[in-house]
Formats: sequence, structure tokens, C-alpha cells
Amino acid sequence: MKKIKDERLILKNLKNIRGAYIIQTLGIFCILGYDLITRGSEAMFESPLWFVFIVSTTALTLFSMDISVAHESRKKSPKRSLSISIVIIALISIVAGILVPFSSKSGSINGLIVGGVLFIVLLIPYIYIYYLRIKQQD
Repeated sequence: MKKIKDERLILKNLKNIRGAYIIQTLGIFCILGYDLITRGSEAMFESPLWFVFIVSTTALTLFSMDISVAHESRKKSPKRSLSISIVIIALISIVAGILVPFSSKSGSINGLIVGGVLFIVLLIPYIYIYYLRIKQQD
């Protein structure tokens, strides 16, 4: 099988892949919605389709970050953007850590754990964007 070199065919192939991804995601979303309605939220979250849905959405988001950084119109200072993002993420994590013990009648250790995990999970994409911006400047 020969590798496709015509740009029009490559673009058409990418559009076909995007369409298949959209159909697949809608199908997974509908099945998860059906599980939510018939068996409740716990059954939906335990389904392997939930894991596939989360992983595919996360992968799509990470892949699109590379494209969005490459097409930024004005040059942003990567260090300044990262520091602002860290401050905002820290504030969100602190607020979530404070609110968790009040909402679920759990101890303050659970709020600390939720705040810490939320901080790490939100920080990873911003570090990736920082890396992409540094790479783009070079």
C-alpha cells in the first residue's frame, strides 16, 4: 500500500477520521446516558465506556493544545502565563479543598486530598502548554 502524498486526499482522510470520532463519541455518550437513566450514576461511572469516553476526550484536548499554541496570533510570555495559571489553579484548589469538608461531612484531610489532586490535575495541561510555547519560541 502506497503512502498518500496528495494534500487534498490527506485532508479528506483526516475529515473522515474526525467524522468517525464524532459518531463514536456520540454513540458512547448515548450509551452512557441510557445507563444513567436506567441504572443510575454509579453504574454509569463503573462502566468501561466511561473510561473510554474520558480518555478519548482528554487525548483530543491534549492534541488540540498543540494546534492552538501553534496558531496563537500574538506572542505570549510563557513564564508570565504559567505563573498566572498557577495562581488561579491554586485559588481554585484551595476553594475546593475548603468546600469539600462542608459538603460531604468528611474530615479536613479529605479536603486537603481533593485540593491537592485538583491542583496537580489542573497543573499538568498548563505545564504542557508552557513547554509548547517555549518550544515555539526557539
